[in-house]
Amino acid sequence: MKKRLCLLSCLAAVLFLASCKHSVSRVDADTRIDLSGYWNDTDLRLASDALIKACLETPRLNQFSAARGRLPVIIVGTFKNASDEHMDTSILSQRLEASILNSGKAEFAASGELRQQIRGERADQQQGYTSDETMAKLGREVGADFILTGSVKTIVDRYDKTATRSYFITAELTDITTSIRVWIGEYNEIKKVIRNPSVKP
Repeated sequence: MKKRLCLLSCLAAVLFLASCKHSVSRVDADTRIDLSGYWNDTDLRLASDALIKACLETPRLNQFSAARGRLPVIIVGTFKNASDEHMDTSILSQRLEASILNSGKAEFAASGELRQQIRGERADQQQGYTSDETMAKLGREVGADFILTGSVKTIVDRYDKTATRSYFITAELTDITTSIRVWIGEYNEIKKVIRNPSVKP
């Protein structure tokens, strides 16, 4: 009897584990998937594509190039997460930077941690271990003309077991010399309705 109960218990355990089998499927990268109702890769793509298009269409970049005879140099500042959820806004700023740079309408200067790493390497080359022919010279950094910043904000409306999440994404291009904003882009086309949420959105 005990052996039979043990056998049945083992069989039940095997069936339970089989029913909990982990499953993974691949989908096209452009497929829109909303599981939680929070910020995701589709939202990132929609917002960045719209902002990039708006930024590249601003006549200020062409006017600058015509007046100075060169491409404007832009540095990426902070893209602030002012929403109520965790998100890596650096992905948004990097996507904007790459697309604007690849358009051929601007140059981007290193910023933040990368700039410090470059300066550290440049300083190290001055210690006498690097040949004069290959040593990076001091005082040759190109100053940026504009700084690109932005933010992501959310508005949450909730009633009973239904909630809405609206996203407002902005990007701004500011003249570093004059502090005049030469372009402001806003994308507010992301609004999600979440029904029967199991947790507070």
